[in-house]
Amino acid sequence: MLLAPSFRFAAVLLLTGWLAGCGSSLPSLSPATASISTDSSGLGAYSSTTSDTDASMPTPFGDPNATASTGREVIQNPTVADIMAQSPLPEMSWGRPDAPVTIVQYASMTCPHCRNFHLTVYPELKRRFIDTGKVRYILREFPIGKSSGNATIALRCAAPDKYLELYGKFMEQQPSWVSLEVRLDAIYAVAKQVGMTRPQFDACLQNQDMIAKLKWVKDRGRKLGIIGTPNFFIGTKLLKKELTLAEIADYVEQANQQTGMPTAAASPQ
Repeated sequence: MLLAPSFRFAAVLLLTGWLAGCGSSLPSLSPATASISTDSSGLGAYSSTTSDTDASMPTPFGDPNATASTGREVIQNPTVADIMAQSPLPEMSWGRPDAPVTIVQYASMTCPHCRNFHLTVYPELKRRFIDTGKVRYILREFPIGKSSGNATIALRCAAPDKYLELYGKFMEQQPSWVSLEVRLDAIYAVAKQVGMTRPQFDACLQNQDMIAKLKWVKDRGRKLGIIGTPNFFIGTKLLKKELTLAEIADYVEQANQQTGMPTAAASPQ
C-alpha cells in the first residue's frame, strides 16, 4: 500500500526520534529534560543513519564519535556574564536591550520541538512580551546533525534582516527538507525564498571561518550546560524543555514583581 507523503514524513520523524534519543511527546513538559532533541552523541537527532554521517560530506559541528562521557567542561551555576559572553558572531536578538527579562533559546534546525515552539508559542511571545518591551529574545544556534548543520550555515549567511524570516521558513517547512539523508537541494530551496542565490549558498557551505564561529557558539552552549534543543536560559535559570507561554508569562510576572528572579542584562558588545 502506498503511503501519503505527509504520513511517510511523520513516520520518518518518529523513527528518527527513536534512533536519536529525541525527547518525550510534546504535551509532557514536567521532567527537566522533556520535549528536547538531545546532543548526547555529538551529532544527535537526524544523524544516526549512515547517509547522514557520510564521510564524503563535512561534519561542521561536532565529532561524530563524541559521547556525553568525554568529560567536557560544564560551568556550574553560570552567571549572567557567563551566559552573555562575547560571541564571535553577532547576537541575533529582538526586543529592548534593557528589557527586564532576557530569554536565550538554543535551537537546532531539524528539531521538531523547536518547530512546535516557533509555530505555536513564539508568535504570542512576540506580541505580548517582545514587542511590548518586557522581554529580550535571543536565538542561538545549536545544530544537531549534518542536515541541521548545513541549514544553520545557510541561515547565518542570509542578510541579518532576513535571519528570523529564514529561520521561520526552515521551521515551517521542515517536512520539505528534513530526512534521513542530507539533501542540499532541498535546503537551498528554502534559503532561496529570502533571496539567496545558489552560488551564494554553495560558497556559504565552504565558509570555514563561519563554520568555526558557529562551532564556538555550540561549544559555548555545551559549556553552559546545553544538552539538546530547545534549551532556554531565562536570566540565569536553565530550562531543558520546550516552554509554554504560560511558563514564560510566569517568569515575566516574577521579574516584574521583583521577587528575586534573576534577569540578564544586555549583552556587553
